[in-house]
Amino acid sequence: MASTTSDARVAALSRYTAELRYEDLPPETIHETKRKLIDALGCAIGAFDDEPCRIARAIARRAVGTPPARVLGTLQPSTPELAAFANGVMVRAQDYNDSYLAGSSCHPSDAIPAVLAAAEAAHCNGRTLITAVVAAYEASCNFADIMTREQGWDNTFFDTIGSALGSARAFELDAGRSAHALALAITPNLALGQTRLGELSMWKGCAAANAARNGIFAAMLAQDGITGPQNTISGRWGLQRVFGPFEWAPFGGRGGPFRIAETHLKFYPAVVHAQSPVAVALKLYGHIKTDDIKSVTIDSYWVAKRYTDSERAASLWNPQTRETADHSIVWLVAAVLLDGNLTAASFSETRIRDPRLVALMKKIIIRENPEYTKAYPARWPCTITIESNGGARETASVEYFKGHYLNALSDTEVEEKFRTLTAGLLEERQSDAALKTLWNLEKLDDAGKILDDLAVAPARPGS
Repeated sequence: MASTTSDARVAALSRYTAELRYEDLPPETIHETKRKLIDALGCAIGAFDDEPCRIARAIARRAVGTPPARVLGTLQPSTPELAAFANGVMVRAQDYNDSYLAGSSCHPSDAIPAVLAAAEAAHCNGRTLITAVVAAYEASCNFADIMTREQGWDNTFFDTIGSALGSARAFELDAGRSAHALALAITPNLALGQTRLGELSMWKGCAAANAARNGIFAAMLAQDGITGPQNTISGRWGLQRVFGPFEWAPFGGRGGPFRIAETHLKFYPAVVHAQSPVAVALKLYGHIKTDDIKSVTIDSYWVAKRYTDSERAASLWNPQTRETADHSIVWLVAAVLLDGNLTAASFSETRIRDPRLVALMKKIIIRENPEYTKAYPARWPCTITIESNGGARETASVEYFKGHYLNALSDTEVEEKFRTLTAGLLEERQSDAALKTLWNLEKLDDAGKILDDLAVAPARPGS
C-alpha cells in the first residue's frame, strides 16, 4: 500500500488516532464521552419526526450493506455510510447538539453517527467506541483551534475529518491506512460556507450528516486498500493552498486536556451564539409586559455584525424557515420574551410568522460591544436592556451560558434533556435501559447494542 506519510501533518494526525488507546484516557474524559453520546442520541431521537429526518431515513432504506449498520429509531439495516447520513441528519436537525469554538467552530458530535455506524459494522466493544469518539473530537476540534472563522468554507469540513479518523479508529486501522482515510476525507470534501447564508434550507441540518457519510466512506475505502493522494495538506494544491500554512495544536493526552471535555452542551435548541442571549431573555421574561415594550437592545460580541451584513441580515430579521429562525438571535429573543421558554415546539410554521413576534422583532436592536468581542471565546458575554413605553428599564447579563463547559450541565440535567427529547417517542423503560447502557458503555462487548433500546414506536399519537 503506497504511503501518504510524506506529508508530516497527515502522518502526525493519523498516527495519533491509530495509537490512541482506551488506557490513555483519564476517567473524566471517559465520563464526558458518555455524556456527549447521551446528548447526541437524545437529539437524534427528538428530531425523529422532522421532515429532513424522514427523507434521510427513506433514502437509507434503499440499500443494505455487508456488513450493515442500523438507522436510529427504526433499527432498519442500511449501509454504514447511509446509516451515518440518516442518523447524522437526526442529530443535527434541531441544532441542539454540542459545539466547540476556538479560532473557528464546529459541532464535534456530528461525527458520532459515523463513528457509531463504523463501530456497529465492526462489532467493536464499548471501550473502542469511546476511544474512537475521543479521537474524532480531537481531529475535528484541532481544525477549529487552528483555522480562522469565515474563510468561505463550511465548518462541516472539520466533521468530515473527525468522522474519517473516528471511523478509522473504530475499524482499528493502523497509522498507514488511517493516513489514507485522512487523505481521502480531505481531498474531495471541501464544503462551501454558502450553506449558512441567506434563507437557510434543509441542507443546513444535513450538511454535517453528509460530512459524516463522506468521512466513514473514506475510512471504508482505506480499510479495503484504496490509497489517497500524497501531500494532501502540504502539496502544491493541498489543503494549505486553501487555508494557508498551519501546524496542529497539541493533541489531547500526555497530561494535556482532551477537547471532548471542552465542548459545550446546548440547553436551548438554537445556534450556539444564541445561548447567552436566550438565557438573558429568560431572566427578563415578564418584567415588562410585551405590549408595553418600547425597545430591546442586545449587546453582544462580533456575531452582532451579521445583522447588518446585507447577505445575512434580510433572512435573520425575517426568517421563513425553522433553519433560519434557530439561527436568528433577534427572532429567538423575541420568541422567549413572548413565551417564556424555547423548545422545539417554538419553531412551528405558524409561530415563525406570528404577527406579534414579528412586531416585537422590529423593536429590537443588536449591536457589537468591542469589549465583549475581546472577551470571546474565553467568555460569551451578553447584556439585554428592555425599555418600556413609560421609561422603565430592565437589564440582565450572562457571561457563561448554561451548558458552557465552565458552566456545565450536571449529569442529571443531561439525563433530563435526553428524557425530554425522547418523551413520546421512546417508552420510559427504553429510556431507562438506553441510559443504563450508555453510562456503562465500557462494559459493552458490542457497541452496536447501543441502538437496541432506541426503537421509536411506529404508531403513536401525532406520528
